[in-house]
Amino acid sequence: MSFVRNAWYVAGWSQDFAEALVPLTMLSQPLVMFRASDGRVVALEDRCPHRLLPLSKGRRIGDTIQCGYHGMTFGTDGRCVRVPGQDNLPASAYVDAFPVHEAHGIVWVWMGDPALADRSKVFDMPEFSDPAWHLHLGDKLHIRANYLNVAENLVDPAHVSFVHPTTLGNAASENVPVHVRTSGEAILAWRWIRDAEPVGFFRQFGGFAGNVDRWHYYHLHLPSTAVIDFGSVDAGLNCAEDERDRGVRIFALHFVTPVTEGYTIDHWMHLRNTAIGDEAASEQMDAMFRVAFAEDKEVLEAIHEEERRPQRRKPIRIAIDKGPNVYRKRIRDLIAAEATEDLGAAEKPVYVYHD
Repeated sequence: MSFVRNAWYVAGWSQDFAEALVPLTMLSQPLVMFRASDGRVVALEDRCPHRLLPLSKGRRIGDTIQCGYHGMTFGTDGRCVRVPGQDNLPASAYVDAFPVHEAHGIVWVWMGDPALADRSKVFDMPEFSDPAWHLHLGDKLHIRANYLNVAENLVDPAHVSFVHPTTLGNAASENVPVHVRTSGEAILAWRWIRDAEPVGFFRQFGGFAGNVDRWHYYHLHLPSTAVIDFGSVDAGLNCAEDERDRGVRIFALHFVTPVTEGYTIDHWMHLRNTAIGDEAASEQMDAMFRVAFAEDKEVLEAIHEEERRPQRRKPIRIAIDKGPNVYRKRIRDLIAAEATEDLGAAEKPVYVYHD
């Protein structure tokens, strides 16, 4: 399985979890989630250890889940608290409990070793808590494709001109060079399109009539969180690259969660420095984003289908693939590191290396 497990993944928005049992799958692991009486969101393995019936097909009793087959009951920590018909509780009668973190209306689940779950590593941005920015939770895009292809799409400014010609791009950017930086924690690809016609998105939300300077900065944080900083400013202002707040600036955030090898959910939202508190503007932006993201979905699902067919020759790679190539390598390295246990240097080494 090509999943990085020691990481935080988005399960959904806070509003998705209440008293009802919610079954979902992340990294091919079935989970059952609910909000406990103390307000915490709980994530448990969705499989009774007795006859393997999903616990989500049982019922909630207080802060416990009763299996719908023989009534074994499990608490929020995964431990069995009742076996009908017997007093003893076998040590093996438990389900895995997964660490959960909730902030800014987003619910994250740690899918790896619970001992390594570090809440300080949950993705965050200063703009989440800045009153000068409007935070709006969007929607979930269900894509029948591998998550690596979805994430690669989100560090690729070059596709915008061709896949989104009426919403997020136009022909003016087709031959503008893309800059890539891979030395930081996040892979970054960016470019500016100077003195060009505004794209459809900023015609509607920026009110630009004349030419603009516009930008795209794609930040891909491993394993699969993408932040796309894009916007426009009147070309006459000659805006410097570090003065993007002078224009209409949007952060489109994509929390890409692998469901299975061939199925991905892209939880998307945005932050903006315009139309603060205007929910009508949020709905209008959502509508345009849905059009653009449906265009991505069509492309990515078609690619996935072709990848599953026999191929007579190897796919080629071109200059714009630098960011995706580095991303794939980093993912492979993380998966390889999780697959082994490093015991450290031996006190009395048998092998002495000289290279």
